[in-house]
Amino acid sequence: MNFTRWSARLPGTQRRAAARAELAVSPDRRGESSVPAARAEPPADEVPCAPAVDGLPTRDVLDRIPALVALVQGPEHRIAYVNDAYVAAFGARPVGEPAREVLPELEELGLLPLLDQVLRSGKPRTVKSRRTAGGRSYTFTCTPVDISAAAEPAGGGVLVFAADVTDHAEAAERLRASERRQRETAVTLQRSLLPQELEQPDDLRIAAVYHPGGTEAAVGGDWYDVITLGGGRTALVIGDVMGRGVRAAAVMGQLRTAVRAYARLDLPPHEVLQLLDGLAAEIDANQIATCVYAVHDPNEGRLMYASAGHLPILVRDENGTVLRTDEPTGPPLGTGGWMHSSGSVPLGPGSTAVLYTDGLVERRDADLDEGIEALQRALAGATGTPQVVCDRLVRSAGVTADHDDDVAVLVLQHPARTGSDGELFRNAALELLGGVEAAPRARAFASGVLTSWRFPPELHDLGVLAASELVANSLQHGTPPMRLRLRRTDRRLIVEVTDGDDHLPRRRHAEPADESGRGIAIVATIASSWGSRRAPGGGKAVWCEFVLPRAT
Repeated sequence: MNFTRWSARLPGTQRRAAARAELAVSPDRRGESSVPAARAEPPADEVPCAPAVDGLPTRDVLDRIPALVALVQGPEHRIAYVNDAYVAAFGARPVGEPAREVLPELEELGLLPLLDQVLRSGKPRTVKSRRTAGGRSYTFTCTPVDISAAAEPAGGGVLVFAADVTDHAEAAERLRASERRQRETAVTLQRSLLPQELEQPDDLRIAAVYHPGGTEAAVGGDWYDVITLGGGRTALVIGDVMGRGVRAAAVMGQLRTAVRAYARLDLPPHEVLQLLDGLAAEIDANQIATCVYAVHDPNEGRLMYASAGHLPILVRDENGTVLRTDEPTGPPLGTGGWMHSSGSVPLGPGSTAVLYTDGLVERRDADLDEGIEALQRALAGATGTPQVVCDRLVRSAGVTADHDDDVAVLVLQHPARTGSDGELFRNAALELLGGVEAAPRARAFASGVLTSWRFPPELHDLGVLAASELVANSLQHGTPPMRLRLRRTDRRLIVEVTDGDDHLPRRRHAEPADESGRGIAIVATIASSWGSRRAPGGGKAVWCEFVLPRAT
């Protein structure tokens, strides 16, 4: 048997172990056989030749290494040799017998067909076994060798080398269990930081869905939010923290909290992203996030938005045509040094808009634009409630439980109001040029509108008073042009006055002798809420709301 040739094929670790075993043997042991007495020795003319390695028989070396070694010969895979480690693991094996009869562990592990394959192809194969009956796990490497025997010509054989990987397997399982626990923690954190219940504005119907990545993918930082701004306006946010695990989810939670705080300032979308960009760099300079911040104003029938490296918003109009908002788009949050800008897209009655993260459209084997175009086609045919549209878009994208990335989708609809429902959503506006006649005109206009809307006397009087005070404040501190707008929904009355001056009013305490300074204080006292904002084209808007009594 040409042991020198096939021993050279052993992995480096085992060759070094053999060398160490050789050095450990004393001179008086050289030449002795270390085969256990329990193993039957074949006659001399059946024993393969075993040349010495530096004076020590190769078989003696193999008997001292911890790995399991067996040698089988011929198409029947008759046993030519097994070392002590193999005997200790599986018991003594009679040399010369077919492996199928005396090596049942190989058959149980499905290795006999592998021996045939190695013998035919002349190429080594390595497989990982499941646990054996003794509870151990092994990696089996089967290598073709040439065997020379005293009584027969050279023949083909297979060296079976088994390394005990039980400890490695158990460590890998502990690692997988730890990863599963970490993923469960990240998913729990992620879901707890997302809105538990979406705010539902008067003029919009909104639904959202979040799918964490599959079990083999760490959870990312996808997030969304809906924020009512007052005055009938609504902010919508979706973003994606680039990263995985608990850290990404934690950064996402900080960004979402910051967006809600900045939204209360009622700033234009690009200014909100500008603030968020600076904060993202402070939270973690290595953690980059993309985000879209949009504001819907039912009075304007448009969706104003700003994007920080995020995917375009898709909008389907009342005719079924789908638009893509490609510009303007700035770099992701946290990069710094970029001035973001706002854009707008029509979103009137009957329209549907979709905000989403890249997990919905990005695939490793396809271009990103192809995914977005597929989503556009799916949106064109997706009808029904926002939740139905969400589910259809997710299904059309092929998102399953083992998807390799997080997916977040936010769908909003501006429904077309008709019939009795349309009577609950009304608008009225009056242009004011200024002068002493502006306040009386505003009071008369508000009184007539609120009477036609059949408001109860108490709410009618409060609405007229609020309109009068807001117009008076604008006349004193603002500049033309001025406009008074009244809007009612099924839940509230909104009174809003706009003018050309961008100085925002603030509530202050007026002294008894002061002749002014009480207008905003009166409005804040009688209304459910009030606020002000700068208009995109210049000037400002001051508004207040009254909650309508519930119909009994």
